[in-house]
Amino acid sequence: MAKQAKVLNNAEIRKVLDYCATRKHASRNRALVMMMFNTGMRVSEVASLRIRDVMDTDSSIKNEIRLLAENTKTNEARTVFVNEKLRRELQQYAKLLVNTNPNCKFFYSQKRDSDGFTANTLTQHFHYLYKRVGLDGASSHSSRRTFITTLANKGIGVRVIMGLSGHKALSSVQCYIDCNSELMRNAVEMV
Repeated sequence: MAKQAKVLNNAEIRKVLDYCATRKHASRNRALVMMMFNTGMRVSEVASLRIRDVMDTDSSIKNEIRLLAENTKTNEARTVFVNEKLRRELQQYAKLLVNTNPNCKFFYSQKRDSDGFTANTLTQHFHYLYKRVGLDGASSHSSRRTFITTLANKGIGVRVIMGLSGHKALSSVQCYIDCNSELMRNAVEMV
């Protein structure tokens, strides 16, 4: 069985965010990290986001992001819910957007004449980010596994997790959940 992407704890996520704050494109990179860890979206889904998907016409961040079927792995449209912490982060980033054409990508790339990140370039972006921070075993998929594991740790039902992650099979969700001490400790406390 292939090794799965590392699930990050809060201290490791903080380390990534602190590193982002010291680098070029800090606001964009923080917003990217927060988007990934607070929504559980796939890297391809985040790369596909357009300004119109994330922002209302009054430039405020939406509470819900509607992913089109063609932008999801399962080819089924779904709604991604945006919590208040993420909304604030995205609003800060949105203030820096130079091009506000609703059809442009929400997350710009620093590459000249680029429409923004592709799934591949965003995957590479996270690979190098985690490498620079020193998180062995972390990849762009770490945020998705972390999101799902965090929900499981908090006792969120698997059907809700399936809905939030866009999974159709229980077995798929189960593969994402990192069975850890916190999860087991929470379980025995319920007895």
